[in-house]
Amino acid sequence: MPALFLGHGNPMHALLDNAYTRAWQDLGRRLPRPTAILVISAHWQLPVGAVTAMPQPRTIHDFGGFPRALYAVQYPCPGDPSLARRVASLFGPASLELDHSWGLDHGAWSLLRHLYPEATVPVIQLAMEAHAPAAVHYQRGQQLAALRDEGVLILGSGNIVHNLELARWEKDPQPEDWAQRFDGWVREQISGSRDSALLDPGMAGPDGALSVPTPEHYWPLLYVLGSRRATDRVTFPVEGIDMGSISMTGVMLESA
Repeated sequence: MPALFLGHGNPMHALLDNAYTRAWQDLGRRLPRPTAILVISAHWQLPVGAVTAMPQPRTIHDFGGFPRALYAVQYPCPGDPSLARRVASLFGPASLELDHSWGLDHGAWSLLRHLYPEATVPVIQLAMEAHAPAAVHYQRGQQLAALRDEGVLILGSGNIVHNLELARWEKDPQPEDWAQRFDGWVREQISGSRDSALLDPGMAGPDGALSVPTPEHYWPLLYVLGSRRATDRVTFPVEGIDMGSISMTGVMLESA
């Protein structure tokens, strides 16, 4: 199964018809149908690792100030408790809690309702350890890689560039130069299999500091890259900078 990272951006993309959402829909049609989906979202961090293990995850509206229609969105997919236990076994004893309270946050369902609108594929979510260094998040991806052979889609949801303080809400603002440079730098490292460079966005200089002021939207990319195989082909099925300072770049790893 391929592994996929997508920039989810503004929650309103869940409702919009635009170049990004159409690219997600096209991916859903092109990807092999997964047996289940494991989502690593920027919007779920805990002091310790956890994975959702309920049979029917709830749809979480974890935002404020948006139109009422967005709060009405539901994504009624099944969960997969057996897959949750499988993930826990890959991480080793006592390193991952089975969670029955979270569900699917908008980092998950805003993408999934375009990728798999019928909501019939089982979905679980993995919480990121909030205080773990980048290398640990990458290692978690390596531990999850075996799931690809079992038909599970590993889906990272965040943004390579995510600076909300400098985001502009007017229609189609010009991308910031630093955002474009950092997005391009990350793509170059991925294409050159230089994953170690990506563990520290600061290696890109000031562009990295502006693009990743906090790490939670960047970390989901590391899980996907950690699952990379030496024979994988890398593509970037979604491109663009939204709101001037939010990268919508997608990264897909698939067997060559």
